Amino acid sequence: MSTLAPGTTLQKLWGRSFIFIMLANALLFMAFEMLLPTLPLFVSTLGGQASQIGLVTGIFMFSAILVRPFTAVLATWMDKKYWLIIGIAICALMTGAYYLSSGIGMILVFRVIHGFGFGLATTYFATIATENIPKTRRGEGMGYFGVGETVAVSIGPLVGTTLLLKSSYQSLFMGGMCILLLALLMAVFVSRKPKQMSANEVQHAPQATVKWIEKKVLFPSLLIMLVGIAAGAIMSFVALFANERGFTNIAWFFFIVAIASFVVRLFSGKMFDQLGPGSVLLPAAGFAIAGLLVLIVAQNDFQFLIAAALYGFGFGAIFPAIQTWCVNLVEEHEHENAMASFFNFFDLGIGGGSLVLGVVASAFSYTMVYAISIGIFVVYILLYLIYSSKQKSIKNRPLEVHIE
Repeated sequence: MSTLAPGTTLQKLWGRSFIFIMLANALLFMAFEMLLPTLPLFVSTLGGQASQIGLVTGIFMFSAILVRPFTAVLATWMDKKYWLIIGIAICALMTGAYYLSSGIGMILVFRVIHGFGFGLATTYFATIATENIPKTRRGEGMGYFGVGETVAVSIGPLVGTTLLLKSSYQSLFMGGMCILLLALLMAVFVSRKPKQMSANEVQHAPQATVKWIEKKVLFPSLLIMLVGIAAGAIMSFVALFANERGFTNIAWFFFIVAIASFVVRLFSGKMFDQLGPGSVLLPAAGFAIAGLLVLIVAQNDFQFLIAAALYGFGFGAIFPAIQTWCVNLVEEHEHENAMASFFNFFDLGIGGGSLVLGVVASAFSYTMVYAISIGIFVVYILLYLIYSSKQKSIKNRPLEVHIE
């Protein structure tokens, strides 16, 4: 059922700027994912031990998380499009610079700077994309915007490992830098479409501040952190789980997750716009749970890939839905703070979840890891139902009239 009033037309979504920013964002994640399986190998060639490889990974996430709360304030100093370009440029330069590393200390310095650039770029990509999406189609638009990320997560590691196997580390790092320079070129041609404010609105608009957590989006951010924990279990351990079970189609698993995520976004965003968050978040969690259940009981490659499709349907719908929900809960000048909280909680979920579930895998099994992931999604559903019930109670509460 459409929410458009009779006689109104659907606002345009596929403009030049939206297409460029969607593609540039995908390229950013492509270059990032190319390094996930390959940079640890490079660190080991320089004599890095397991603990140092973990530090190289963790320090990147920490610096990205650290810079995001400052993005709203930075946007008051200079147009956020220029900050986006700076963020992409930093990522490009640091990706190429890895090849110049002569030791672990230099790589750590490059990773800290790279993390700053990635934190800036991911936040401003999301907020500028939001400006270029009609508000009535925000759920649909953010769903399409995230498709490139999903595809990049799937094929980025494959591209990175192929470059390394067929050529060298120099080709890997230079190739990643070239991809990011193409993203930078696309970002140059992106136009911003911020909300037009009257002089009175500008005068009374609150000053941007550094917020480590945007309280207005705390609840959806907690939900995406739970999703991140389960996503970390998939990204970190599914290959090892597959090897343990004798499954051979590991690359196809991630490819099918990407395809399923793309397919579900063709309609999940429209459902969000027309029916609200619950219409997407609850059934999507059901799909994710079904995927994890099939993964646990899978006995052959076919069942393994069925699990990928089900999980892809779930995760592919949840991520853009919560991202859009966060944007809808705040005013335009608070978009950076909302996206900073969203991405930081998701990254904390992935990082912290991978660490804790890694201990679980060592002490018990990979099956236990995915059983816990199912429990996390059950908690997610219960929390949303409780939240939704409280919101309905507040909405339906009668107004108190005091007569003196």
